[in-house]
Amino acid sequence: MSGTGTGKNGITYADAGVDIDAGNALVERIKPAAKRTNRPGTMSGLGGFGALFDLKGAGYTDPILVAATDGVGTKLRIAIDTGLVDGVGIDLVAMCVNDLVCQGAEPLFFLDYFATGKLSVDHAARVIEGIAEGCVRSGCALIGGETAEMPGMYPEGDFDLAGFAVGAMERGSDLPQGVASGDVLLGIASNGVHSNGYSLVRRLVERSGLGWDAACPWGEGTLGEALLAPTTLYVKGAIAAVKDDCVNALAHITGGGLTENLPRVLPDGLGAEIDLGAWPLPPIFGWLAEQGGIDERELLKTFNCGIGMIAVVPADKVAAARAHFEAAGHDVAEIGRIAEGQGVSYRGALL
Repeated sequence: MSGTGTGKNGITYADAGVDIDAGNALVERIKPAAKRTNRPGTMSGLGGFGALFDLKGAGYTDPILVAATDGVGTKLRIAIDTGLVDGVGIDLVAMCVNDLVCQGAEPLFFLDYFATGKLSVDHAARVIEGIAEGCVRSGCALIGGETAEMPGMYPEGDFDLAGFAVGAMERGSDLPQGVASGDVLLGIASNGVHSNGYSLVRRLVERSGLGWDAACPWGEGTLGEALLAPTTLYVKGAIAAVKDDCVNALAHITGGGLTENLPRVLPDGLGAEIDLGAWPLPPIFGWLAEQGGIDERELLKTFNCGIGMIAVVPADKVAAARAHFEAAGHDVAEIGRIAEGQGVSYRGALL
């Protein structure tokens, strides 16, 4: 008999676990969220093979592009286990754009990668709507991304995230630049652990015997909710300070804490002196230290300890820089100075 296919039940992509219709439904659902992020320079909406952006339309004449990519780390595990996924999109944006501004660049656009074994339109939309919110708060456009449904690659309910941000600056305006002995360190407050150190956080919570739905030991709500507070976005205050020419360097305090991140913006021969009594240690870090018997030096090398970004500022521009960050809603503390030497030295006590 000739093979006409009559009466055969052909296997489909959906039978293999990939639902193209669900992917299309997700794109339609998130289009309004992406549209909220439009800014000067945006040229195309979601759904094309690529995304376009007009640098001249964004106001640049001789631009240098700056790119950053990051994820959310194992904080994602807590979000998945609790079902509280709405804030991790903000974390994703923050981890990328807070790095970009440290180069002196203004974030312009963002792309995301969302991968899962079985696509839940509602679940994915909540995550991507969080990404859009992060973009709105940082003034960059969500102009594209990829949603990958990959059966057999992830356990049920699991997903992974990556983000990609591109920014620009006028040629010659890159940071760090001009850092000198006597410059003042302004510490810009964090709102918690942000998105680094969560492998240790999860181990400490396990040791405490508490579940994610337990009452938060140091504040309101549940333990899971407190640990999922989205990373603070520093973009608007930082860019205002950069454009006002009142910062010589910016350091995003991520993995490695104050000890490892601040030296990244210091020239050879210069170090930083930090007064640990200059700001209040948020209670979350005291609780974590207590659960693990963690000493002060390890805490400073692992977590942000309440300082999510440091601005290195000429002494005569401290008031102006402080005003820009405070106008953007941040608490600011003068935490130390640049001095001859190497690395970071501490005085006073954190715990």
